[in-house]
Amino acid sequence: MKISELKPIFIQNSKVPILLSYLAPINIGAITLGFIVFSRGEVSPKTRQHETIHFQQFLETLFIGFFVLYAYDYIKNYINYRDGSLAYYNIRAEKEAYQHDETEDYLTVRRRWRWILWK
Repeated sequence: MKISELKPIFIQNSKVPILLSYLAPINIGAITLGFIVFSRGEVSPKTRQHETIHFQQFLETLFIGFFVLYAYDYIKNYINYRDGSLAYYNIRAEKEAYQHDETEDYLTVRRRWRWILWK
């Protein structure tokens, strides 16, 4: 099995996104934390794709690197935009996930590390 074929474990109807929403600048519907995706409700195909893209990003950065890059992007964007929501939507990892969460075959043709170069 190729690394690109690995999928996370989905936990539906979880309280984790609800609790983390108190800390976040957005209302979290689902969140990928390592090998597990916690979803507030049932996981739609769009959410499944979005969170699986994040899971692949986690694998590429050996997990810890993802958190470092994510935090760096958020802080840099927050300084630039002075808005938590805009800072979030301009994180490189989020840009890739939102741009391709409805692209049906994206996970099969996705090029590794490409999202790191996004501006």
